[in-house]
Amino acid sequence: MKKTILAMAMAAPMVLSAVPANAETLKIGMSQYPEGLHPVLVSNSAASYILSTAWRHSVIYGKEWEPHCNVCVEIPTFENGLAERYSREDGSEGIKLTVSIKDDLYWGDGTPVTSKDLQLGWEIERDERVGNPGLQEAQTMERFVAVDDKTFEVYLNKISFKYRTDYFPDPMPEHIEGEIYRADPSSYSKTTKYSTEPTNPGLFYGPYVLSKVSAGSFITAERNPYWKGKSPAFDEIIFKTVENTAALEAHLLSGSADYIPGELGLSLDQALQLQKRQGDKFKFHFEPGLLYEHLDTNIDNPHLAKKEVRQALMYGANRQQLVDKLFMSKQPIAHTNTSPRDFGYSEEVKQYEYDPKKAKELLKQAGYTLKNGVMVDGEGNELHLELMTTAGNKTRELVQQVLQSQWKQIGVKVSIVNQPARVYFGETLTQRKHKGLAMFAWYSAPENPPRTTLHSNSTPTEANNWSGQNYIGYKNPEMDALLDKVEAELDDDKREAIFRDIQNIYAEDLPALPLYFRSDSFVMPKWLEGVTPTGHMFPSTNWVEEWYSAKK
Repeated sequence: MKKTILAMAMAAPMVLSAVPANAETLKIGMSQYPEGLHPVLVSNSAASYILSTAWRHSVIYGKEWEPHCNVCVEIPTFENGLAERYSREDGSEGIKLTVSIKDDLYWGDGTPVTSKDLQLGWEIERDERVGNPGLQEAQTMERFVAVDDKTFEVYLNKISFKYRTDYFPDPMPEHIEGEIYRADPSSYSKTTKYSTEPTNPGLFYGPYVLSKVSAGSFITAERNPYWKGKSPAFDEIIFKTVENTAALEAHLLSGSADYIPGELGLSLDQALQLQKRQGDKFKFHFEPGLLYEHLDTNIDNPHLAKKEVRQALMYGANRQQLVDKLFMSKQPIAHTNTSPRDFGYSEEVKQYEYDPKKAKELLKQAGYTLKNGVMVDGEGNELHLELMTTAGNKTRELVQQVLQSQWKQIGVKVSIVNQPARVYFGETLTQRKHKGLAMFAWYSAPENPPRTTLHSNSTPTEANNWSGQNYIGYKNPEMDALLDKVEAELDDDKREAIFRDIQNIYAEDLPALPLYFRSDSFVMPKWLEGVTPTGHMFPSTNWVEEWYSAKK
């Protein structure tokens, strides 16, 4: 399964590129700077957005939400005979995939992409010592066989309906990274050239290579001279990081940035206001999709460990008021982590309308009594929760303040403790250091079982080098069983029923508190053509070679 991508507004110094612009330069303003640039070991939206111009996953979901292969000649399926069941040594069934690599793929130093590169990717992805967020799922690929330079086989240790998309190793440049990785896998995340020399052209095989990197400030991509696909229209693309979204808007208006992408730019409320004021100067596009804004709980917190408390918080939050006032009702309230646009979405799950009276009743059932306006448990401990998000995101900070005020009405005390995003994203969440509630968004692929975020085996720990994305610490054997079962079900109707069961448990248990599904807000110059928003975790930059300027 493709790991879910963190979509978070990250703070970074507001220092801009000194690279001069010309008619063939596109300046993209972004609210987030990547935590890192290693394609396998980093799982945030900024890294994905930038890297997709220069390096791409073997298989992604395309613009029409169908599987799309960047590396292979043809995606293996049971129908074309390139996927087949096989018997494993323990008697269980797995899937064998036979993959042919395209002949026209070259790393940016002219080295052809071969099976050796895919094998290295397979080794890195499966190695628990490197800290891959998608480790558990990568280990599904139990065996790799290089048939020749352009053909390989992958053996999956289970039957999964995601075999066409999720269980393909991604290419890593063997001629550069192989020796570095094998010398000391435990320190690979620090010694990799993606960290120490990210402008080495041999690290990239897309239409661009990264040519300049200024940490926290900007990244420049230039054409890959060895790219054999459609030639990109822009000689270079400059990705500029601007610390906050208000300043980002100012850079757009001044011309310092040409374009603000929906994947990590302005919030919907900002974009709507900008459209009112500057609608004649830019093109605006609002793309609803699989961007799930929510509050991760920390299930180890003694208050949040009680289901009644989690449910009371939902009844005590007026989410409809939030989306009406902040987003002009353009973002649907989330009842679970499954979007209304996605396969298997169910309208029949438990829903939490704003009901502060019911919230107080649930807290009393959980053993709390009201004392001086605050709920206290049987030992006199106040129901006091920490609510975190990234510092500098005005919309999220406003949501925090609204929730803090609403929950005060039901006797819940809330302290807002925000952090710079690189700390929050790079350490606090990944090492489960949040003490209460953590606000952020997940970007996912279509029909993506939430295994990496909800399965008990995906909980990050020091022992597994903080692999996995179950930052909640959620453990539910019934959920684990359903997550295992849904993957093995190849029948669409039966799989849809399992997805409904997963949503029912999610809505009842509330491991995370759903807020709403966000719409991406794209603000483009009138002359920029060819950008196609996807609505899912694979960004529009996967087709950057189709972008062009319509300037005369």
